[in-house]
Amino acid sequence: MRHNKKFNHLGRTASHRNAMLSNMACSLIKHKRITTTVAKAKALKKFVEPLITKSKEDTTNSRRVVFSNLQDKYAVTELFKEISVKVADRPGGYTRIIKTGNRLGDNAEMCFIELVDYNENMAKTAAKKATRTRRSKKTAATEAPVAEAAEATTEEAPKAE
Repeated sequence: MRHNKKFNHLGRTASHRNAMLSNMACSLIKHKRITTTVAKAKALKKFVEPLITKSKEDTTNSRRVVFSNLQDKYAVTELFKEISVKVADRPGGYTRIIKTGNRLGDNAEMCFIELVDYNENMAKTAAKKATRTRRSKKTAATEAPVAEAAEATTEEAPKAE
């Protein structure tokens, strides 16, 4: 019986699955966004988020633990130098999965998995929201005389020539 065994095997042997998740995690750390299937992205999320949490504490032991999972020293240095600094104040949820539709050949569900703090487009749309106030009419009235004065100086300049 497989009671309380919720790990997705992804149709692979344990060694193949570990190697695949390690390679996908290295690619995610280096490129900040990768395209994959939804099932692999969910498995990768469970694999990479504890590593990012471990990277917040820059000790020799945490570097060794992360390296034993990733097996790529460039990805480990990128994780500890840049990514851990950017996610230092975030209490979890470092990755985002965005579904993109189905693959043409086999109709598999495809998605992006990306690091949350590295998507500038999402950050810009969240920051743009502003509420309108009633004082906007008053500021427009005070700006009008300033604009008229600026127009007057530009009109006077050609006359002097």
